[in-house]
Amino acid sequence: MKHLQQKIIEFRDARNWKQFHTPKDLAISLSLEAGELLENFQWKSSEEAVKTNLENIKDEIADVVIYALLLSHELGIDMEKAVVDKIKKNEQKYPIEKSFGSKKKYTEL
Repeated sequence: MKHLQQKIIEFRDARNWKQFHTPKDLAISLSLEAGELLENFQWKSSEEAVKTNLENIKDEIADVVIYALLLSHELGIDMEKAVVDKIKKNEQKYPIEKSFGSKKKYTEL
């Protein structure tokens, strides 16, 4: 993950865009890209959206990941460690014996 993050940083720095990449603006951009991802599914079934928009969905997911990695870099967050830590927290919130096959939120289990 660090190698991927470094490639993104190099791309950004070669264009002198760091000046625009404050945590606030990166968080906004991340949210906007997630919205663009959602647009691919609007008014379609999941199957139809994937069948007709897969390439665009792939691009939008990449944009979301890029902004997430940029934001984590700016905040000094080790993304790989953050994801592993979050999975551990989710394992506590959603124990297999209570959550298996359920779509309930952990507060409803």
